[in-house]
Amino acid sequence: MRRALIVAGGSMDAAFGRNYIEKTRFDLTIAADAGMQFFYDTDGKPDWIIGDFDSVNGETLQYYKAKEDIGLIRLVPEKDDTDTEAAVRLAMKEGCGEIHILGATGSRVDHMLGNIGLLGIGLEEGVDIILADPQNRVRMIKDRLTLSRCGQYGNYVSLLPVTAEVTGVTLLGMKYPLRDFTMRRYRSLGISNEITEDTAEIILKEGVLLVIEALDSFTATNKKQ
Repeated sequence: MRRALIVAGGSMDAAFGRNYIEKTRFDLTIAADAGMQFFYDTDGKPDWIIGDFDSVNGETLQYYKAKEDIGLIRLVPEKDDTDTEAAVRLAMKEGCGEIHILGATGSRVDHMLGNIGLLGIGLEEGVDIILADPQNRVRMIKDRLTLSRCGQYGNYVSLLPVTAEVTGVTLLGMKYPLRDFTMRRYRSLGISNEITEDTAEIILKEGVLLVIEALDSFTATNKKQ
C-alpha cells in the first residue's frame, strides 16, 4: 500500500516534521501551498506542490517551480475546495491508501476544523487518513480501531461522535470501559480516556467517531525541556 505525506500551511514544527518523516516511510510527498516552506527550511523536496499559492513565500515558490522533477498544480483562488483537500484527492489519485497530514493545525480554527473534516474523505473512499501535530494524532473511524499502549501517541484517548449517534460503542483495555453504549453528539463523555492494557480496542456498530490521541500540554512542555 502506498503511503503519502501531505504538509499543509498551518503551524509546523520543523524538528517534529523531520522526526515524523524519519519514522515513517512515505512513497509520495505533497506540499499544499505554504506547506512547501517546511520542505524548503529542512532542505527537502516534495514530489508535488499544489495550491493557489496565495500564502507561500515568493522565493520558496520560485525555488520549487525551477525544479523540473517536481509536479506542480496551480489552483485558482476562487475554488470550492481548500488546498489541503486538493492535496488529499491528489494523493488518492496517485494510488495512496494511507495519507498522513502535518501542518493542519494552528491559529485558524476554521482551517483546523476543515482539515479534521477531511478525514471523512478517507471513510468515503476506503483510505486511512491521519492528521498529526506534536501533541495530537487524529483519526476518524466507523467500525473498529486497535491502539497499542507502547505505540500510543500521547497520554489520553478522546472520542467525539461525528454523527448524531454512535451505537454499540465498546471500549476494551481502557481506564473507562464501555459495553454496547450509544454515544451522542454534543456530549463530553468520551474525553480523556486512558489505555491500561497492552492493547485497547475501540469498537462501534453504526456511526462515525473522531479518535484523538493527545499528549497533555504540560507533559509536552516538560519533554521539550
